[in-house]
Amino acid sequence: MSTSAPLPWAVRLGLRRGVTEFRHMLRNPEDLGWNVLIGLAVLVYLVSQRDTVVPGSGGLTLPNLALPGILASVVLFGMAIGPAFALAAEAEDGTLLRLRTAPRGTTTYTVGVVVGQLLGALPMLAIILLPWPFLLGDPMHQGAAGWAAMVGWLLLGTLAILPLGIVGGALAGRPTRVMLFVMAPIVALAFVSGVFGPQTVPPWAEGVAQVFPLYWLAHGLRATTLPAGAESLEIGGAWHPEVAAVVLLAWAVVGLVAAPLLLRRTQARQTAGALADRVQAALQRG
Repeated sequence: MSTSAPLPWAVRLGLRRGVTEFRHMLRNPEDLGWNVLIGLAVLVYLVSQRDTVVPGSGGLTLPNLALPGILASVVLFGMAIGPAFALAAEAEDGTLLRLRTAPRGTTTYTVGVVVGQLLGALPMLAIILLPWPFLLGDPMHQGAAGWAAMVGWLLLGTLAILPLGIVGGALAGRPTRVMLFVMAPIVALAFVSGVFGPQTVPPWAEGVAQVFPLYWLAHGLRATTLPAGAESLEIGGAWHPEVAAVVLLAWAVVGLVAAPLLLRRTQARQTAGALADRVQAALQRG
């Protein structure tokens, strides 16, 4: 693969690719409809539970306690599973093989995936968050600074988790393997990470959960949205936003370095003959 093209050029091309993919999503009734349906379903359920107080939470209502977990789940499933399926499909149909002929093709592809997935999460987040203050009361106990911090956590969480989807999709190699390589580990990670509250983390999994970015993304969001006193629910009974930021940043840096390298190795293993065999097998399955 040629890398003679300047890096800024590849990044700009990736940005345009990501925006183009987002526009395609907005024009696709199935993709847009799925986002709208899930967002509305979550909102309707929470509105129906707006007066439900969670036992042992110090008087917190279910919607307020659930909000950080909902946001973390949107990032987790949208940024890991979606890209994994897309990448595995593009490995199977030869898109990754064609990247070998493009200058800095891997860089352009990675930037495009990051931008496209970031923008793709906006419709569901907008459906959930924009009506929230009018239907459920202002969930932010830190004012405008809290909303800004929420955006920061979502961006940092995306950068930390999205490379996991890229790596999983590259390892899977085909969509039929994504369930094993990505979906199953992600569901297990959500279970042990206490996405919907630290009180749901099994005691045996507390140390394991704190190694991965999902726990710290949910922790940072809880520290931003929940009122004073809610830290008593956390593991250790205190907020640690600085630790959360460092862990997420570390995962983001390692992931964004490792993802393109793994993509290059995946490309190197691909040949036109192997691609033809996979296409023939897919046709026979169809």
